Amino acid sequence: MSRAADRTPSPRADVCVVGAGPAGALAAHRLAGEGYDVVVLEAGERFDDEDRERRMERAIRPGHDPLSVWEMGGPRDEYASAGEWFYPLNRTRVKGVGGTTLHWQGMVMRLHESDFEPWPIDYADLRPYYAEAESALGVAGAADNPYAPPREEPFPMPGFEPSYSDSIFAEACERLGVTMHSVPSARNSEGYDDRSACVGYGTCQPVCPSGAKYSADHHVAKAESEGARVLDRAPVQRLAHHEDGERVTAAVYATPDGETYRQEAREFVLAAGGVEIPRLLLLSNSDQYPDGLANSSGAVGRYFMEHLFAGAGGTLDRATRQNHVGFMTSECHQFYDDPTQGTAGTAGGIPAWSRDEPTPDGIKLEFLNYAGPSPVETALSGDEWGDDLLETLREGYGNAIAMGGLVGQRPRKDNRIELDPSTTDDHGNPVPEIHWRVDARTEAGLRRANEIQRAVLDELGVDVAWTVGPEETGPAYHHMGTTRMGTDPDESVVNPRLRTHDLRNLSVASSSVFVTSGAMNPTLTIAALALKAADHVDERL
Repeated sequence: MSRAADRTPSPRADVCVVGAGPAGALAAHRLAGEGYDVVVLEAGERFDDEDRERRMERAIRPGHDPLSVWEMGGPRDEYASAGEWFYPLNRTRVKGVGGTTLHWQGMVMRLHESDFEPWPIDYADLRPYYAEAESALGVAGAADNPYAPPREEPFPMPGFEPSYSDSIFAEACERLGVTMHSVPSARNSEGYDDRSACVGYGTCQPVCPSGAKYSADHHVAKAESEGARVLDRAPVQRLAHHEDGERVTAAVYATPDGETYRQEAREFVLAAGGVEIPRLLLLSNSDQYPDGLANSSGAVGRYFMEHLFAGAGGTLDRATRQNHVGFMTSECHQFYDDPTQGTAGTAGGIPAWSRDEPTPDGIKLEFLNYAGPSPVETALSGDEWGDDLLETLREGYGNAIAMGGLVGQRPRKDNRIELDPSTTDDHGNPVPEIHWRVDARTEAGLRRANEIQRAVLDELGVDVAWTVGPEETGPAYHHMGTTRMGTDPDESVVNPRLRTHDLRNLSVASSSVFVTSGAMNPTLTIAALALKAADHVDERL
């Protein structure tokens, strides 16, 4: 049962934030802490912490639909996919207080300096915000990555120890000249911010029952302690603007009892993610903005970018003794800035890229803590019983090992979010329609990732059983680029201060402002941008 019973609008608000995920929670906390009256409107419900263990149990039951662990699905969450590649939008979305951090993996890397070259801001602009974001989320990490961008301050917590399978990888990687290093993680390696250390349940995605992994509902609670008001199950239907077309006047939202209200404010911050933000702007069209609010450039919804997964794995003739702490404890950024390079290891190394096809972009490699297919699923899906089943389980679980990786897409105008008027949600609004395809350069990056992964696994002596690459891959569900940042109002949606070019009191705090995707998980950059956006709102107020 939701605790936010009163969903009538606040009579006075300085700031209205749309979305209670990591960006909205951090922005709301920052601004409420400065003494402003802040209202947060969240489309989903407020989940009870006491239910997390029950949700974890639901998640690990065979045949259970993981989407319903966080109450996704139905008319509220309808969408359409009309692109060359099908996009399974709902597979990892969560609508609720905390957003997708309720079930994310918790990997938090800074983008590299090279990633910012096309952006109107550079790494130095975000560097202090990165440090603040790491402190806010609670990041465990070690300064052992020779390819990471510069930093002055240590991580808030010490990093997690490498897994046993990481040590198995280590010798093969050393022979090949491949550098392994730790993974910064937004989960507690020790007690931090009134939350316990990770106890290794291994169900981080979709549920952390202990609270050791950061989720944005923590900062929602902090914002409320500073006086912010958070309304759950209050989906914003559209934004209304002043007759002069220069500022937003209200967020029009619905409530479960069928009422519709207007929340007025001096400033508005959109923090609902890279799909729902452009959708809301397109739904907010008017006579002055017939193509959607803040869309004089025509860029709203355009340049949708994703990260694609590449992976390979198999079995060894010995146990890999997995113990999950967030799926992985080691990675490799060696091929991030130059994936074409070869290595000069004593075993022959990784061959340099020599294929006659587009030069691949950066690759982030991951050493997965993967023990094999679930024994419960294997038992229930097989035809064996008794001792035969026991022997199959013993042979098929516990000696698996795998590598993964992310490859980013370049911004392409035809990858986009539009409205599908033929399908409507539970309030009669057109649903988001995703137009998405994977281009040849991204496919080349996936092939290069597979090539490196296969070389490491072969050196290790793995019986490779599966590969995920260009022909059979999918997104990492990192929605980026749909309200891109820039200095030219004809080519972008927001300026370097995260305010829309068209409306002087409307800001966007989201991965939707990304100009390029890189290959790093985006949440830490989202958090840094949210803090930056909040500071600029503070300056205007």
